[in-house]
Amino acid sequence: MNARIEDYALIGDEQTAALVGRDGSIDWLCLPRFDSGACFAKLLGNEDHGYWRIAPKGARVCTRRAYRPDTLVLDTEWETDEGTLRVTDLMPQRDRAPDVMRIVEGVSGHVTVHSTLRIRFDYGSIIPWMRRSDGHRVAVAGPDSVWLRTEPHVHMWGEDFGTHSEFTVGEGQRVAFVLTWHPSHEPRPPLVDPYKALSTSVHGWRRWATRCRYDGPYRDAVVRSLITLKALTYAPTGGIVAAATTSLPEEPGGVRNWDYRYCWLRDSTLTLGALLHAGYHKEAEAWRDWLLRAVAGDPADLQIMYGLAGERRLPEWELPWLPGYADSAPVRIGNGAVGQLQLDVYGEVLDSLYLARDAGLPSKPHMWAIQRSLMTFLKSSWQQPDEGLWEVRGGRRQFVHSKVMVWVAADRAVRTLEKHPELEGDADGWRAMRDEVHREVCEQGYDSRRGTFTQYYGSRELDAALLLIPRVGFLPPDDPRVIGTVDAIRADLGHGGFVRRYDTDAIGVDGMPGGEGAFLACSFWLADALHMTGRTAEARALFERLASLTNDVGLLAEEYDPELGRQVGNFPQAFSHIALVNTALTLFGDEQAG
Repeated sequence: MNARIEDYALIGDEQTAALVGRDGSIDWLCLPRFDSGACFAKLLGNEDHGYWRIAPKGARVCTRRAYRPDTLVLDTEWETDEGTLRVTDLMPQRDRAPDVMRIVEGVSGHVTVHSTLRIRFDYGSIIPWMRRSDGHRVAVAGPDSVWLRTEPHVHMWGEDFGTHSEFTVGEGQRVAFVLTWHPSHEPRPPLVDPYKALSTSVHGWRRWATRCRYDGPYRDAVVRSLITLKALTYAPTGGIVAAATTSLPEEPGGVRNWDYRYCWLRDSTLTLGALLHAGYHKEAEAWRDWLLRAVAGDPADLQIMYGLAGERRLPEWELPWLPGYADSAPVRIGNGAVGQLQLDVYGEVLDSLYLARDAGLPSKPHMWAIQRSLMTFLKSSWQQPDEGLWEVRGGRRQFVHSKVMVWVAADRAVRTLEKHPELEGDADGWRAMRDEVHREVCEQGYDSRRGTFTQYYGSRELDAALLLIPRVGFLPPDDPRVIGTVDAIRADLGHGGFVRRYDTDAIGVDGMPGGEGAFLACSFWLADALHMTGRTAEARALFERLASLTNDVGLLAEEYDPELGRQVGNFPQAFSHIALVNTALTLFGDEQAG
């Protein structure tokens, strides 16, 4: 049986990440990048698809585990009849090659430890050739090579297409395992001292965490979310992946399984805001610069997502040899939604660049030229139907949220010219466009009988993205249309006290069978909207319930299923953690932020 999604913890080096279960098994790891083929894919299959477990012999799940405060260094402990064992897992910032380090330490007594390593390259499909070299175990297949060593040396042997070791540690004794990847055509990279790397990693993460300006309630949850966001950042480019995984289902056993190891434009403004307001200007600037590089080119070709370095080709295909998490097939690599038209991303980009300029991030010479180009395209194309921010596969519609974000694009362009008259632009034309979009949305996207904005023109369906209307400034929070929309979404899309994105049972809207859980980011948006409409006590109560959904090490997936009482969807999800940070700052930041 698969472990629960929330049974995993994350370690990473800001270029890739691994998921470590409560049983001491690393069940997911892609090398050398987030979007590379997995060498441990048990998460989406079984032991034959690759994993690495270190635990006391005969033991199952751990007794306790926790990150070292304000770090991404994980300590897992087992209490056994023989004594207590600790395994410390980390991926230090890489110099040349990615390393996974697992330091085994005796806490008390004498504990017998067993390690089982099964490397399976290309998402569990390739069994590598294993050999010995200079005290290492070396796995090679095609372009991939992995070296395993221990300090001090412990005996290893091959069995059942895996590498095993068994040894005993007493109190205070330590054995470090180091797994290093490199291209198979290159020589082995220099050895890294695991104990020095541990000390450096702890110090580095804690130094980074001290930059957080927020010092209000739930500070630990905010810092953990910021660390998770940092861990999901591809350091060489500044791009931030939506999640570390692919194909974790939105409904166990269902087909809503997507690859989230890419960078979405829809997250850009909320990401930038979270980083700026929490005090991480360097990271915000790196994300802004990634955004500028990614969107450069013909504005008609603007995509909803890009690769880690801004790659545009992300073809979607399936892996038939993996049964999927909890038999949730298919397992997908790539994302076919990359070719969709989503007009809201133009608003996200313009809003992000406006926010970056307003926050004082150093401007780029070509930044305004890109913004003008995007506006020129949008002015002639905004009336088109699109697939909307939820990437529906049931055909294009006139989605209200998309039109609201078109209004945001025009509004931010006009406000930029008003603040910076030295810039050139079509101020009058953009003002007229802004007014026209606003008028159309209020006439065609609002159901006056029900007192709520709708998912798309002429529909009776709702969309949780409409909760963002007051946040982006389309209407003031005290407008009756805003209050009516918030109340309607809470009533009609409520799910166990949280919020679904939209009604998946609506005929033909998303073109997919099955359902999904409550979308955590949308649930945080509801808390924001309740606060903005004067219901702060209700907002804080909802935030407390949402914060309680984090797992034992503070992580959130994309969704939560109230009926199953489990997290669902890809994990950990940047969008969920961004929303947690922003809502905490909204509800508590003005009072207690430093």
